[in-house]
Amino acid sequence: MSTTAPPEDESVRPCTLRETAGRDPLLGQGFNFSVPVLQWAGLFSPQEWQRLQLNQAPYGWKGLPWDVVNSTLALLSDPLSGQLFDRAKETGCVRCAVVGNGGILKGSRQGRDIDAHQFVFRVNGAVTKGFEEDVGTKTSFYGFTTNTLKNSLKAYRAVGFHRVPQGQGVHYIFIPANVRDYLLLSAAIRGVPVPSDRDKGDVPSKYFGQNSSVHQFKMLHPDFITFIKERYLKSPLLRMKYGHLYMPSTGALMLFTALHTCDQVSAYGFVTENYKSFSDHYFDKVKKPLIFYVNHDMQMEKRVWEQLHTLKVMWLYKRPSGE
Repeated sequence: MSTTAPPEDESVRPCTLRETAGRDPLLGQGFNFSVPVLQWAGLFSPQEWQRLQLNQAPYGWKGLPWDVVNSTLALLSDPLSGQLFDRAKETGCVRCAVVGNGGILKGSRQGRDIDAHQFVFRVNGAVTKGFEEDVGTKTSFYGFTTNTLKNSLKAYRAVGFHRVPQGQGVHYIFIPANVRDYLLLSAAIRGVPVPSDRDKGDVPSKYFGQNSSVHQFKMLHPDFITFIKERYLKSPLLRMKYGHLYMPSTGALMLFTALHTCDQVSAYGFVTENYKSFSDHYFDKVKKPLIFYVNHDMQMEKRVWEQLHTLKVMWLYKRPSGE
């Protein structure tokens, strides 16, 4: 296993994932770059509302109030809301790092390599203070559901996670797991408390800062989450008792978001074959085992990351046990 930085030589890794997929018949069948990654007003219509009524969130809008979805997406009226970043402003090969919270990063000294990427994705309990040498400091995109955001702030406060990344350079990618995500996104853009449901009265500025702008807020499209689930992560858990709870993990969704948007992608802090050698998180004060829950299939995700690494679709940070 290699602990070296991902190759920067474009002759080693093609500059675009589309080029890589085009060279391999198997990959070419797997990737579908026509599926919209993000939601925005231009994709909302009565026809789309009817079509996406067939599936529950995060795979559709079944059971969600029409006025909430409609009014939320109406706020994302600029076509740039449907893009992760303005590609016209980027030159050369767009390199992205997606940073999970896995214990494999503890003592890894990967911080400088992570921050060298144009864009850096982080998720959930993205603690950086005190761990800069291992995980870096840069955050371009922070991915979450309302539930994982709030749970992370509670669970990891003792290790320094007092707030999610903030600043004009940070963009927030909402995963539409249920109505809470639409309500929080809408309230954040309008600068008002959440008007209803479980988070009624919550003030978004305490999460995203006082001076955030609409262009900082993104939301994954239900079709993209469905595509990832059906194509890559169609777990046997879906057929079991709690199958209705299953969805790809936050880290998986951010990694596939990067893979369908950036030119080169490096993954850090994700589950590898020797995950038992490392703690659950890089910020754990004592070693804790990684626990698998029924809402995600981390074993399946692990196999997918290894396959994509082997096919040179992305670069996966790995290190030997005991290092």
